[in-house]
Amino acid sequence: MGQRERDRLKVLHEAEKQLITQRQAAEQLGITERQVRRLIARLRTVGDRAVVHGLRGRTSNRRIDEKLQKRAIAELRNAECRDFGPTYAAEHLSKRLGIQAGKDTVRQWMIGAGLWRRRKRECVELHPWRRRRACFGELVQWDTSVHDWLEGRGERIYLVAMIDDATSHLFARFVRHDSTEENLRVLWQYLESYGRPLEFYTDKAGLFEVTPKLQDKWEGQQLPLTQVTRALVELGIGRISAHSPQAKGRVERCFATAQDRLVKGLRWRRAHTLAQANQYLESEFLPEWNQRFTVTADNPTNAHRPLGAGQQLAAILSRVEQRTIANDYTLQFRGQRYQILKASMQVGMRGEKIRVEARLDGSLAFRYQGQYVTAVLCTEPPPEPEKAFKPIRKDHNRGGRSRWMREFHLQDSPAVWQNLRAANPSN
Repeated sequence: MGQRERDRLKVLHEAEKQLITQRQAAEQLGITERQVRRLIARLRTVGDRAVVHGLRGRTSNRRIDEKLQKRAIAELRNAECRDFGPTYAAEHLSKRLGIQAGKDTVRQWMIGAGLWRRRKRECVELHPWRRRRACFGELVQWDTSVHDWLEGRGERIYLVAMIDDATSHLFARFVRHDSTEENLRVLWQYLESYGRPLEFYTDKAGLFEVTPKLQDKWEGQQLPLTQVTRALVELGIGRISAHSPQAKGRVERCFATAQDRLVKGLRWRRAHTLAQANQYLESEFLPEWNQRFTVTADNPTNAHRPLGAGQQLAAILSRVEQRTIANDYTLQFRGQRYQILKASMQVGMRGEKIRVEARLDGSLAFRYQGQYVTAVLCTEPPPEPEKAFKPIRKDHNRGGRSRWMREFHLQDSPAVWQNLRAANPSN
């Protein structure tokens, strides 16, 4: 008998001895006068056991059959369920076997079967709390998770996630590389699905900000924009840099949940390719997430904006670089030369900058002063300029020492006076 039941028993004894009225007893016990009369009658019949619940010590009528319990434990012993927690295990049993059991019940089953161990909770240092934004689309947290999503069953893939700050609505895709092109593709899909949010909240990765080496190189000058940040500027979308992982805690907690639930779902589906992983992500995981874990925004207004008339995603979401037009109306890009066609040539183009767009579909587009021009790949290298003709000097010394005196030996010849005497014998 617990302390609460002892207190109830004391009040009932006082009411039975008429030390207090039944109304006063009912007020002290928080029950009706009719219930007080029933308890007093039972007290006279069974004694102090009147305050003890009649089902104490008996099996509950709602207890799950032992056969179902053994079936559930056998299911949780499978290799695919080796790291299921009680909450996810209860959901799994409900979906796969139709066994409706609460997470606490499943926890006791797993502890009894040695599949779960009680863990002590530890206090952790928390980041200062920040209030959610008011509208859907006002702020979207964007990040990439590096994890063994397929658990070695296939290629290495990455999860790019965008979660709304106001509602926790999640949009995500698996990609092969955490590269600029892959992130731009995911951004394209998001923009087509929801429109342009007001701001993105990102980290300081090289996708969004230049590296410290370049910052030192450009000291005192305006820093160049990365391809992703440039695209956001052209789309009219702001970007906020997080100074710590805790600052964008919503997407970090999303990854913690996904690395538990999503990995187990992919394992159960035996996904081993990128296509299979994205199929499960889009058809099952994201709908379930957005149904269970989203909240209602304080303001029902949707802050997403439609794309403008001049905002072409194919042009903006591409790798953009500047090149200089040569005097022969050609330009070089990625080790190849392109010739601007005569129909697209304009006065004053030579020596000016032209925008080159390497688009996600592999094509190239060239834009000069807001207008697209046509340029074709030069298949043959340009002819080398002819060398200027230089006349050859007719110089005997050209090429080295003259050879015409090679057979003359001056040391063996007679002296000059002897030659003169021989030439004038009369003298």
